[in-house]
Amino acid sequence: MSLKVVIPTPLRKFTSGAESVEVDAETVGQVIDSLDSRFPGFRASVCDESGSLRRFINIYIDGEDVRFLENLSTKVTDGSEVAIVPAISGG
Repeated sequence: MSLKVVIPTPLRKFTSGAESVEVDAETVGQVIDSLDSRFPGFRASVCDESGSLRRFINIYIDGEDVRFLENLSTKVTDGSEVAIVPAISGG
């Protein structure tokens, strides 16, 4: 199934500047697999050594934070929008 993935500015270096890409996947984990397959190094930027999302990376499926769903096992449906959002801190 085809999904639109919104790529944040800091990760566009992997996608040659593309703001969004289309992928075929059934789960958030497969979205990341697909992105890493097409854009090597992408996974290391969003996942830690154990394969979990990095603390400063948030992923939303149609506006829902996957951390409050099933994390990387969260199912995605055809036409869903996946947004990868790096956390911003300040003071």
